[in-house]
Amino acid sequence: MAWSFDSKSPVSFQIAHILRLDIVSGKYKAGEQFPTVRQLASEASVNPNTVQKALSILENEGLLISKSTSGRFVTDNIVAIENALAIMQSEYIDRVIAEAKALGISKNKFIKYIEERNDNI
Repeated sequence: MAWSFDSKSPVSFQIAHILRLDIVSGKYKAGEQFPTVRQLASEASVNPNTVQKALSILENEGLLISKSTSGRFVTDNIVAIENALAIMQSEYIDRVIAEAKALGISKNKFIKYIEERNDNI
């Protein structure tokens, strides 16, 4: 996977977002061992401390569990993963709606666009 970052937010937040998406989409399964800090830092071409910050965010959210001698694992709490997915979905829709409003797209036209493109989702 090619990692791409922008200057709008800290890279650690962007990495946490990418990895959160990987978890909720099922790339990393519940209970599965997570890649190491060094593996992720190498893959993303960033400092390991940046990845460590991102993983700490995911641990605080309850998506990752650290086992002292074994590394990190995706939580086996399916409800926590589903809640994270619901939050991400809601935030995404809110961003799309905000941008549609900024573009002057009415609610009816927005719904029409969605209905026309529904087969592509």
